[in-house]
Amino acid sequence: MQRASGPVVAAVLAVMIGGVQWAGAALLTAPGTPQAALAHIERGRPTLPPFSYTMFCMRYEAECRPRRFFRGGPVRLTKERWAELKAVNRAVNRAIASQPNELGLAGEQWIVNPDRGDCNDYAVSKRHELLQRGWPARALLLSEVVTSSGDHHLVLVVRARTGDLVLDNLASEIKSWSQVPYGWVRMQMPSNSRLWATIGRPRA
Repeated sequence: MQRASGPVVAAVLAVMIGGVQWAGAALLTAPGTPQAALAHIERGRPTLPPFSYTMFCMRYEAECRPRRFFRGGPVRLTKERWAELKAVNRAVNRAIASQPNELGLAGEQWIVNPDRGDCNDYAVSKRHELLQRGWPARALLLSEVVTSSGDHHLVLVVRARTGDLVLDNLASEIKSWSQVPYGWVRMQMPSNSRLWATIGRPRA
């Protein structure tokens, strides 16, 4: 895979952020989602990260380094942040041409902003773009899921105060984690992105 130049994604984002500065009512909920339906994912026991993620961290050390933070917990989803989240999600989905990995584990490479790629590349690229824009790493969690067809799939979960939201290359809209048709396997821990945990049930 060849990596796309950074200015390509930046240019798309500049246009899109200007087009999504819309106000108020839908700000704190995913489209079509009642506020009460949003919930946070409950983490289970610590588990090993995907092997491909370990290789990714060797290639992109800055993406995986521990980051100090003075305020913990989910982020407040302001109007500006909601617009930025939508813009990044759409820009990355459009900038990367889908190219499924046909080689299995032997062909797994997680690459930031490639020209072509699979779900892993979309997820790490969205996380990268949001980190570049000042979003805290504790709120940007790579998560492994299983689709209805049994395929393993990677998405980015954004932990907002109103609930966990899913950025997915298979969907144009950002949705609550409880709305996506996936089985949840494991995800990064907010305290340290190199540590992963299994996923339990939603909090009551």
